[in-house]
Amino acid sequence: MEKAVNRQRVLLQHLQPAPFSSYPPQDHESTALSASICAAGDSAAYHRTAAFGDDIVIVAAYRTPICKAKRGGYKDTLPDDLLAPVLKALIEKTNLDPREVGDIVVGTVLAPGSQRATECRMAAFYAGFPETVPLRTVNRQCSSGLQAVADVAAYIKAGFYDIGIGAGLECMTINHPMDRVRHVNPKVDVFAQARDCLLPMGITSENVAQRFGVTREEQDYAAVESHRRAAAASASGKFKDEIIPVHTKIVDPKTGEEKPVTISVDDGIRPNTNMADLAKLKPAFKKDGSTTAGNASQVSDGAGAVLLMKRSLAMQKGLPILGVLRSFTAVGVDPAVMGIGPAVAIPAAVKSAGLELDDIDLFEINEAFASQYVYCCKKLGLDPEKVNANGGAIALGHPLGATGARCVSTLLHEMKRRGKDCRFGVISMCIGSGMGAAAVFERGDCVDELCNARAVRNSNILSKDAQ
Repeated sequence: MEKAVNRQRVLLQHLQPAPFSSYPPQDHESTALSASICAAGDSAAYHRTAAFGDDIVIVAAYRTPICKAKRGGYKDTLPDDLLAPVLKALIEKTNLDPREVGDIVVGTVLAPGSQRATECRMAAFYAGFPETVPLRTVNRQCSSGLQAVADVAAYIKAGFYDIGIGAGLECMTINHPMDRVRHVNPKVDVFAQARDCLLPMGITSENVAQRFGVTREEQDYAAVESHRRAAAASASGKFKDEIIPVHTKIVDPKTGEEKPVTISVDDGIRPNTNMADLAKLKPAFKKDGSTTAGNASQVSDGAGAVLLMKRSLAMQKGLPILGVLRSFTAVGVDPAVMGIGPAVAIPAAVKSAGLELDDIDLFEINEAFASQYVYCCKKLGLDPEKVNANGGAIALGHPLGATGARCVSTLLHEMKRRGKDCRFGVISMCIGSGMGAAAVFERGDCVDELCNARAVRNSNILSKDAQ
């Protein structure tokens, strides 16, 4: 542990900007090597500031397996028992004193706010957190898990606390279907966009497909790819680093007998999904529509949790840095086509990080519906090989409040596997009632590469001057 701390301190010193009196002289081309202007790649506009020790970093990110609501592995599991394992894993796998956590923020959507907030607080106690650690929930619909991570990062950056957890939870077995607004304000007859906020999500999917010309074949192909990639990732063990097994029970509906089980894999993946079978499915929302049960996200249960802190504190504790949050953006779009949110949010988040779309090596875009997913990828001109490399919500499922936290875990672990070939990643999703959210992450160990590159270039310059 001490060696790791010392090593990171050395790295920190290497990345401090050189003083004005440094050698070589300031008129030398080596001034471009100041840590404050280390560029992302050869052409990106991204700049690392000298105060990078205050970067908000992720040191751990885990999720439960995702299971089909009402008939999957969690059909008899309570929400608090679903969240507790991932909260506990953050502490156990980092050896962090839980008393140091300044806040736990949990993204969740469907359950009544007070009820779910109480269940989440209970889960924190199950996980070993003391009474002194507070907790709250946040609801920005499908982006709630990502919003929780962004909220914690913002609070740490503001100095409200040094360590926090952004999490997500959804138990659609218990809380599905989504309740419609029971008492609709008559003003919606005058305000068309307010009225469109009430549209069923499936209808907004059909609107996207119709308005932007996304064919049924394109949607079915996206679904096949999602299942194919997810099946390959699961079979090869790619999800093992991010998944925390859940010890729970299954109740026989006929006898009431309880059987203990351990859920360790996602149960919604269908490896044999193919175009011919999907073509047989009837439209789910409109008689002449193209959105089906096969090319839309699955109704699911799941949870995820992300541990954040300042880089300087992570270095002090000798914790490995999995990723760095570089930007977060939420945007508004037309509620009638709410699925286009990522096409607007992604460019905004990338620009906020000082990057270009071409600088992004990997994308996790939530597949709420294949229609909106296909549209967003086409609109942004994204390389299909860079998007949802291990499948998405069509195959894995979409536990609404947990999806953002799940995506953070999946993205950062995949970036870690890819190493130097993957520096920047983006997470994005559409949001009910007409919004989109996106966040940019940098792979955590890129600082090592920058240090090594800078050391080599400085050495070369000094050798050249000595000659």
